[in-house]
Amino acid sequence: MDIREIKGIGDSKAALFEKLNIRTVEDLLHLYPRDYEILDEPIAIEKLDESHEGHVVAIDGVIAGAVQMYKAGRFTVVSVIIRDEAGDGIKCNWFNMPYLKANLRRGERFVFRGYLSAKRGTRVLEQPSMTRPDAYRAEIGVMQPKYPLTKGLSNAAIVKTVNAALEMLKSEVEEEYLPRDLRRRYELAEHNFAMRAIHHPKDFEEYKLARKRLSFEEFFLFVLSVKQLKAGNELRDNACPIKEDPRTRAFLEQLPYELTGAQKRTYEQIKRDCASEHLMNRLVQGDVGSGKTIVATLALMNAAFNGYQAAIMAPTEVLSRQEYEGMKLDFERYGVDISVELLTGSLTAKQKREAYERIRTGESQIICGTHALIQEAVEFHSLGLVITDEQHRFGVNQRKTLSDKGIEPHVLVMSATPIPRTLALILYGDLDISIMDELPAGRRPIRNAVVDHSYREKAYAFIRKQVAEGHQVYVICPMVEESEGMEAENVNDYSKTLAAALGPSVTVGKLHGKMKPLEKNKIMVAFARNEINVLVSTTVIEVGVNVPNATVMMVEDANRFGLAQLHQLRGRVGRGDAQSYCIFVTANKGKTAMERLNVLKNTNDGFKIAEEDLKLRGPGDFFGIRQSGDFSFGIADIYNDSDVLKEAAQAATDLLSVDPLLELPEHAALKRHVDEASRKAAENVNL
Repeated sequence: MDIREIKGIGDSKAALFEKLNIRTVEDLLHLYPRDYEILDEPIAIEKLDESHEGHVVAIDGVIAGAVQMYKAGRFTVVSVIIRDEAGDGIKCNWFNMPYLKANLRRGERFVFRGYLSAKRGTRVLEQPSMTRPDAYRAEIGVMQPKYPLTKGLSNAAIVKTVNAALEMLKSEVEEEYLPRDLRRRYELAEHNFAMRAIHHPKDFEEYKLARKRLSFEEFFLFVLSVKQLKAGNELRDNACPIKEDPRTRAFLEQLPYELTGAQKRTYEQIKRDCASEHLMNRLVQGDVGSGKTIVATLALMNAAFNGYQAAIMAPTEVLSRQEYEGMKLDFERYGVDISVELLTGSLTAKQKREAYERIRTGESQIICGTHALIQEAVEFHSLGLVITDEQHRFGVNQRKTLSDKGIEPHVLVMSATPIPRTLALILYGDLDISIMDELPAGRRPIRNAVVDHSYREKAYAFIRKQVAEGHQVYVICPMVEESEGMEAENVNDYSKTLAAALGPSVTVGKLHGKMKPLEKNKIMVAFARNEINVLVSTTVIEVGVNVPNATVMMVEDANRFGLAQLHQLRGRVGRGDAQSYCIFVTANKGKTAMERLNVLKNTNDGFKIAEEDLKLRGPGDFFGIRQSGDFSFGIADIYNDSDVLKEAAQAATDLLSVDPLLELPEHAALKRHVDEASRKAAENVNL
């Protein structure tokens, strides 16, 4: 049902929701809260201590002084002192809200709820909301949903629209498709109850019930799809046997370095698979910088020398171009006679037509590209090997679409996401797994630091020094732009602040996912050429350009990211000969936050980090650190919900042992949902 069916949603409002990929009422109901605001009892000012700093607190107080208004950089600040019952005072600051000055009257009493910061030894309550004490106390303990936002849509507007959709759900109940005995065995709530409760849980227990059900069903549908795909793969004979060619061995022996033990082991597994009776379906899971690219290159060369075409698909144009240029350079340097083609979306129509023709005739032997490789117009001559790099960003069905263009090609997928092996076996259940857990000789370990905001000026001085020495810097922010209700650095504002702080001799650029692909590509290429010294970005650079000259990664509000994601980001530096550094900046100095970040400080081993991350997760540790979006789950997180993932995998195994094709009448509704989940996965190319 179109979202315009909801009262009050016209074309302009629908266009705003479309920015969040919401087009239907069902899409809206599956826009799950990213967090909940839970009002606590107000705290006395004298009881505030370091443990409250960096958190939101509530204070029942009276406006006690005259209202001040002044300029601080790009901000207009409204400031006032409030005092609680005991007479203790604290300053409240509001940024860019000058209209408040007329509403702040001495002697009026409110519960002020805001972010407690400590600046120059003085505590300040920032951007507090103001609620009359009786109204505030009526809401204590209630979980108020906070949704992902976009410019023009406030949280209040989304809450109102979701509530209207929930009213519609009462009359149009969604189908319950999980078998009753399965729900009983795994203690799963009914689907419609879970959908309502996730938006407005009565309490934390009801929230956990709803979350478990919705996470389970996402995992369950995913695992069923993967298992059915694996069953199909196991029946496929090797239609294009590929053996190691002497010319590949000669190339390998000319390289100025020796492969690590993990690289040699993985290459042997790939060679064995390609020459065996059955098609290869293998995942190479290697930590950042472990040398997956050269192993992939060897496999591509063997395919070409055996008379087949080989394709390697990357999630970004910059990464694809980099693979293309690196391969061409190596082939020229070592006298390898293989034709390499680049196919990306930004080529002109004429360039694409010419590339299509070379691919169709077989003139192009190795083809590097983005999702442009799976477009209908691309016709391969003899595709025998498909490699997808950072493949979790494509999904199962994109891999299948590309492999279907061949004669039954071998499939090799590569990922640098550090996932514990127990979970990888489930998530990549249609693939055999190779682990690359060694770094090439000569790589210097990255030096890490976890600091608070007071360190920022020193960090800026360090950045200036690194740039003066000819190096480059990444700065990561959690948001693109300012967002209502979320205190965190954003790319648009921070890039301006940083440019002013570093001075005119340092070129600062910005990058985020809301930019158009051509604009993103232009920025990343400029950074790769050192035309940009400091790049302020969101996590869009997590998988991107390889810049060996980048030596510093500074992550603002690091506590808002998952450990595996932070490790992925850190992998953008440490790729050259110079010493590299990673600075994690956090305002949250609580024990749990520091314990998590210190894992990163003390090790650069992604697999160890992933295992530690699992151990550190508590039963209520759901908010602010979600990090498995690469698998396109709406609410489930492979780390927070690892136990649910294992249960869903076992349930899928048990069900398919009884009904492998989901043909029984009682599984008809389930089959429809599995088919729909597969269809949606096929549409999801996360670039």
